[in-house]
Amino acid sequence: MIIGGSIVVLCVMLIIGISVPLAFGAVLVFLAFIAEQDVTGYLPSGHWKMNSVVILAIPLFITAGAIMEKGKIAAPLVSLAELFVGHVKGGLSIAAVLASGVFGSISGSANATLTCIGGIMMPHLKKANYPQGLSAALIVNASPLGLLIPPSASHILYAWVAQQSVLKCFLSTILPGFILITLLCVVNQFCLRKTTHLKLDEKSDNFVPEFKARSIKAFPAMLMPAFILGGIYGGVMTPTEAAGFAVIYSIPIAIYIYKGLTWREFLGVMRNAGVTVGVVMSMVFMVLIVSRFLIFEDIPGIAKDLVFSVSDNPIVILLMVNLVMILIGMLMDDISGLLLSTPLLLPIVQGVGMDPIHFAAVLGVNLGMANVTPPTAPLLYLGARITDTPVNKMLGPTLLFIIFAWLPTLMLTTFVPSLSLFLPELLLGR
Repeated sequence: MIIGGSIVVLCVMLIIGISVPLAFGAVLVFLAFIAEQDVTGYLPSGHWKMNSVVILAIPLFITAGAIMEKGKIAAPLVSLAELFVGHVKGGLSIAAVLASGVFGSISGSANATLTCIGGIMMPHLKKANYPQGLSAALIVNASPLGLLIPPSASHILYAWVAQQSVLKCFLSTILPGFILITLLCVVNQFCLRKTTHLKLDEKSDNFVPEFKARSIKAFPAMLMPAFILGGIYGGVMTPTEAAGFAVIYSIPIAIYIYKGLTWREFLGVMRNAGVTVGVVMSMVFMVLIVSRFLIFEDIPGIAKDLVFSVSDNPIVILLMVNLVMILIGMLMDDISGLLLSTPLLLPIVQGVGMDPIHFAAVLGVNLGMANVTPPTAPLLYLGARITDTPVNKMLGPTLLFIIFAWLPTLMLTTFVPSLSLFLPELLLGR
């Protein structure tokens, strides 16, 4: 009864538009005053869980993403990609997907990726007569690639909650991420097959000089992911240190090299990043307390018994778990969904033999897809504002991307464990 009431309160708060931290706070109020539960014992657990060096990577990556977004660091990378694919039908769309993957891997934020890449690429796509609804839907569906292309802030949180190796969680999502990128590009090319009015760039006769000029301009931006990923996988930096490096490196690049940011604007960017960090960390704190209550009441065990009472077939159980994760992701952002799903669903998937590192990849694909799935689809509505495209124009293409790109990626990631476990076992051992 208490758990059912808590779930009802949480769902009602989220549906009527209450922010996630306040929605989970409402659950605590319900438990304390209506269900007469003593929640004071759970408050210190949230504090001590957050007192971790690993968790520092989250605000640092958020800050780096904010500086990159305002500092126009992604623009030279997009310009370089256009040189190679601008003259190919659908080439600009492919460049948008690749740019989303690169930018998302550093910022770790789907919202920042959508805002930055959408703002850069959408004017180019409109100018080249690409279908507006399709282009906007593609950018929206590519924005969650930061959940799959490391270093992912969400997977740092997963590793922290599930007590797993951060590097293994990073590596588990690389192949699913590349599969998703490929399928998004294939579906987009299929949708463009009958489009004949595209304005394609003429292949440059001075390709080598142009490539040299654009490469030199893009070189500082390209060094950023090289340093971060090389530092992490080379064992030189921890993910937290890499996030700190990303912040320090992005400041002079944004201000002095690409000049997308001034020192006066920098203070505003830091202020906005601070607000975002405050919201995210408050949300993490609230979700941790509620998760602690769920664990103390043995809700994961109850959920596991309930699922196995329906069926003991691993395929059926994994399909049910995927459905639950999609529903959770449709109601809340990726970080909240991850913090709630991990303690609730990890015991269930381990019961059918799924490795926790494998589950990290499944969780990333699920939450990314849920954020673009109607009717809630928070990224879809943000994309409508960023790209100045009505939502109804984006719905059809978005459904195609979900059915023929996201769902196949999810099924392959779920039922072919080697996609997620091959790289972690190859590079780091079992």
